[in-house]
Amino acid sequence: MLFDMDGTLVDSEKLWDIALQELAVTYGGVLSETTRRAMIGTSMAASMQLLHADLDQPERDLQASAAWINARILELFRDGLQWRPGALTLLRAVRAARIPTALVTSSARALVEVALDTLGRDSFDAVVCGDEVDAAKPHPMPYLTAARLLGVPIGRCVAIEDSPTGVASALAAGAAVLAVPAEVPVEPCADVHQLASLAAADLELLAALLGDRAPDAASGAR
Repeated sequence: MLFDMDGTLVDSEKLWDIALQELAVTYGGVLSETTRRAMIGTSMAASMQLLHADLDQPERDLQASAAWINARILELFRDGLQWRPGALTLLRAVRAARIPTALVTSSARALVEVALDTLGRDSFDAVVCGDEVDAAKPHPMPYLTAARLLGVPIGRCVAIEDSPTGVASALAAGAAVLAVPAEVPVEPCADVHQLASLAAADLELLAALLGDRAPDAASGAR
């Protein structure tokens, strides 16, 4: 099992909203809703490029902006994270069934370490963070890395995502994909099963997602 974090397991996108809007105000502007939605699921570098372009300040230093956001998000994360509906129950069921499980997130390791205080450090056999892979979502590398760390063929993994960027990453890697959109819609796709909430997901559904796969799909991407 491969779980995304922000917007999938925890309702953290609202905290990102706060930090991003605060930074935009610091820079003398207001982040547009369209650009904010485009950031969901992307890497920090990509998000900062979008923010600078939206404010018509492309000369801004990407690393300085990212450092500001990371520091503010750390403060917000430490105040606690709320689980998405059904997420904790499903994660506990997966762990009880002894299914190899990884967290696959675009967030940086420093933020993830704080989030793990809520998620549980024993909830995952592997954790792949956005600043620990050479290519971020929507590139397949994060999910391929997670499957390798688990020792499970990617074609026998189910990835759970909330954003189009994350879904694209998981599909490109070759995983079976369950989309549970949160802040932005995910376009219907024959290769992606969608639910309104993880409260409707269980182990039987996850098994069915793999059972429905064609033999060539189950072999995974290379």
